[in-house]
Amino acid sequence: MDWLVSLIGAAMVLVILRDVFHTLWHPTRHGGLSRIVMTGLWRLLPLGRAVRRAAGLVGPLGMVGVVVMWASGVSVGWALVYWPHLPEGFAFSSSLEPAEHSGPVDALYISLVIVATLGLGDIAPEEGWLRVVAPLEALVGFALLTATVSWVLGIYPALARRRTLALRICHLRSAGLMPRQLESDAGAAVLDGLACDITRVCVDLAQYPESYYFHDGPGDTSLARTIRFAADLAAQARRAEHAGVRLAASVLAAALDDLAAVLDDRFLHTQGTAQQVLAAYAHDHGSR
Repeated sequence: MDWLVSLIGAAMVLVILRDVFHTLWHPTRHGGLSRIVMTGLWRLLPLGRAVRRAAGLVGPLGMVGVVVMWASGVSVGWALVYWPHLPEGFAFSSSLEPAEHSGPVDALYISLVIVATLGLGDIAPEEGWLRVVAPLEALVGFALLTATVSWVLGIYPALARRRTLALRICHLRSAGLMPRQLESDAGAAVLDGLACDITRVCVDLAQYPESYYFHDGPGDTSLARTIRFAADLAAQARRAEHAGVRLAASVLAAALDDLAAVLDDRFLHTQGTAQQVLAAYAHDHGSR
């Protein structure tokens, strides 16, 4: 029975480590604990859509919730590994009575001290295999810290690229771009640049799916609000007489189709056309 508890704790740690791996280094559409947390918070968004400031907190709060889940899962999992072996497998300082410090709270305390690499030394592993397992927990704790930093450093540049693209599309719309103005090499370059930026955003959403749950706001930095203008621009340009413009428009339309495919496959699940998916994307992010 004691070993069963330890095995449950080890399995819990492995589940958390698998989730960290899939979230940061091998993103997949097959779910995961982090996606469940982010999606759950996002589904609460309609309850507070009238409060834009609250909607903007969904992404950051989701990341905090995921990190807390990772840290808590690892700490509790290792505590379950240690608990059945208290107090026999540990050495206690002279000021502590071993029989009084062998409960689940004490096991959690040991786990938290080790995962945080505090090394207080009042309770230390003494049994052979525990002396090997405890440093592994410290390594996992350091890896979680590194993973959190790398996650933040990955997601926020992706958000910046998405908002930059939204602003660029908004500037083109504000400039009153007319179909006849696209009949030039400059027009083809504009469309080609839009296609490249949309492709980068598409890759960002595939690499960092959690970035979808960051609300860009109702203004010009919201890609959900502006992306349909890019689709309209591509549709107009495909009827141009300039061969380069038609080619660039086709590339832009293909990039938009890829973006719609990623959005629908991973988040929206409408199984509709690209235009329907982009409309659903705008609705899901509160844009009308």
